[in-house]
Amino acid sequence: MSDTIPTLTRMPTPERPLTGLTVLLVEDSRFASEAVRLLCLRSGARIRRADCLASADRHLKTYRPSIVIVDMGLPDGSGSDLIAEIRGTRGPHPVILGTSGDPDLKSAALAAGADGFLEKPIESLAVFQEAILSTLPEEMRPLGLRALADLVIAPDPLALRDDLQHLSELLRDTKGADTRALPYAAHFLHSIACSAHDAALDDAAQRLRRSGGPSREDMTRVTQIIDARIAAAGAF
Repeated sequence: MSDTIPTLTRMPTPERPLTGLTVLLVEDSRFASEAVRLLCLRSGARIRRADCLASADRHLKTYRPSIVIVDMGLPDGSGSDLIAEIRGTRGPHPVILGTSGDPDLKSAALAAGADGFLEKPIESLAVFQEAILSTLPEEMRPLGLRALADLVIAPDPLALRDDLQHLSELLRDTKGADTRALPYAAHFLHSIACSAHDAALDDAAQRLRRSGGPSREDMTRVTQIIDARIAAAGAF
């Protein structure tokens, strides 16, 4: 796929193997986005972020990213739709990677046309770089031997607090008869739990996913867990 990537303006090096590349991250979580931003910074890549399909569409009409990383669950639709849309456009295509905390969504990302998949949490520099480099044409990879950096990044906990506050507001909006936002809220919470390595938050996400919908007791417990994590994150 050497004819699908924009020409590099700066050459990559073994220390900064993604130099010259621009990553468009389509991700609704600030915490997960901060992790990818730090990984791009360490790798030499530029990064732009879109938090929904509509924002991604605006970015893609204005810029030509080298790589697009697409979260599979977005507030205004499925990441699979965006992947298929990018793959179906005429002209040069960027490298496309799907991402999710649910490994079962890898097959959906690849079926839609993704070149690869990053399972959350995205925090290992070696895994991040290899996932991208393995999809690039040979001429765009750094020359010489490259030592895989054994580095795991830690995003700012304040970004996690922002995600949880957004989720708390979202769940308040689902009270009453309109619970259409619950599936998205459950996916978003599961994604946060994966990125934060938080078993209690993941349990809360599973409560939201109960068949027939969460009970009042489930909703109370979910709210308690989220409020506790918001308070803890604000203490940093």
